[in-house]
Amino acid sequence: MIPTLLGVLTLLMAAFTLLPLTRLRHWSVRIMDFPRLQLAVLWAALLVADLLVGELSTGLQLTLAFIALAGLIYQAQWIIPYTRLARCESGVAQHSDPARHVRLLTANVLTSNHDSDALLAIVRREQPDVLVTLESDGWWESRLDVLEGDEPEHGYRHTLKCPLDNLYGMHVYSRLPLHDASIDYLVEDDVPSMHAHLELKSGDRIRAHFLHPAPPSPTENEESSERDAELVIVAKSVAESEQPIIVTGDLNDVAWSRTTRLFRKLSGLLDPRVGRGMFNTFHASIPLLRWPLDHLFHSRHFSVVRVARMEAFGSDHFPLLTELALTPNQKTNHVDERPEPDAEDHAEARETAEDEDVSHQDVPTPGR
Repeated sequence: MIPTLLGVLTLLMAAFTLLPLTRLRHWSVRIMDFPRLQLAVLWAALLVADLLVGELSTGLQLTLAFIALAGLIYQAQWIIPYTRLARCESGVAQHSDPARHVRLLTANVLTSNHDSDALLAIVRREQPDVLVTLESDGWWESRLDVLEGDEPEHGYRHTLKCPLDNLYGMHVYSRLPLHDASIDYLVEDDVPSMHAHLELKSGDRIRAHFLHPAPPSPTENEESSERDAELVIVAKSVAESEQPIIVTGDLNDVAWSRTTRLFRKLSGLLDPRVGRGMFNTFHASIPLLRWPLDHLFHSRHFSVVRVARMEAFGSDHFPLLTELALTPNQKTNHVDERPEPDAEDHAEARETAEDEDVSHQDVPTPGR
């Protein structure tokens, strides 16, 4: 009985591990990109069981143990970069000019959550230069608009607002001027994105893209095509720019997925979490099912001052706070370690964009 059970569990775990290797976009396949940490823990438990159960023959025991070890190593290689065991991809800001800093708070508020006071308390404590909210509807807009009325030095007078009731509303409240700002629907007619040129206190300008593509799920898009296409065209658009760039938002994808890795390869942007931690932002209420869904990527022009996950405020997401310093002349030894695209990556990107009939030329290029 026990050998049969271990064999069945091994086959199931192998299927969960191998399915994401395919380019199948159905939500039931792509969801297996998410729990790599959890799958690694399960592989480790299965490995221990294979070695301790005495009812197994030597040959079967070694075979199952080898498969479990291979599964554990495979899952671990995806998540180790997002631990302190890896080298940091983004450099640490050293002796930087505070006027060239930008602090961003990204928060998926959960439309049905009405604890706006808890989020406003975080904003007023952390004083981000830019607040980005996802899933914010008209009710949330009415509560967040109070930020515009703060005293001039701390007021969020520069805004982009797109309240929607479909879970894809989005707002940007900024203390820094927004230039060439726009709200666009890059792939789906009811899923907005925001784009702007952000002016720092120093007068420097940075190109910013705020995204929240729809996920593959049984209640949303059956496949990941729409999400993948949005990430691909934004990646290709920013790759052509020499401007300082920030891309942030809830990408409905984990940091270590095939799609996000493709985004990083194509865009050339850096991930400040590499070497620092996972900063799992979802699910705030279920500790055993957490992964990094909220992201911030930046160009080589920046170094990192701080990355932190804020406390829960009633949403199913934790807010993510990231402070960067514009340090284009600061040497970092880790930039050259970022993943580079190959011919297969470019072919996959082209196919993904063509499937949704979109192009990187559809992406606004503020400041150009």
